Amino acid sequence: MYSDLVPRAATTSDAFNAVAEPRRREILNYLALEERPVGDIVQALGLEQPSVSKHLRVLLDVGLVRVRRDGRHMLYQTDAEAIRPLHEWTRTFEHLWRNQLNRIKERAERPAPNKPNPITRLNITQPDKEKS
Repeated sequence: MYSDLVPRAATTSDAFNAVAEPRRREILNYLALEERPVGDIVQALGLEQPSVSKHLRVLLDVGLVRVRRDGRHMLYQTDAEAIRPLHEWTRTFEHLWRNQLNRIKERAERPAPNKPNPITRLNITQPDKEKS
């Protein structure tokens, strides 16, 4: 799909590229409600610590995550304001998705056209049973 002549943007170049990675979206979801240290993220999401650290670095670089030091711990949290542009951009497509879902729903709920039963159309009669 991608041409070798046109380089793909680095995942650290902007928020859209950063959230293209499913594990980063998982991390953002996990950090949305409260600050958490890396160890909690590793345990909750079942990822390796080096992988979590790498993903956090990307999310920090594009500004989707904030970090603060608490003693020896670094606490990470999703920056809701930084995610707003992503939300606003995807919202422009919401009406398209809603229209498609409405069409699918209408098609699913539409009564099936009356089709004649092929058995009754053949006019097959049962043979009379012999009386004993």
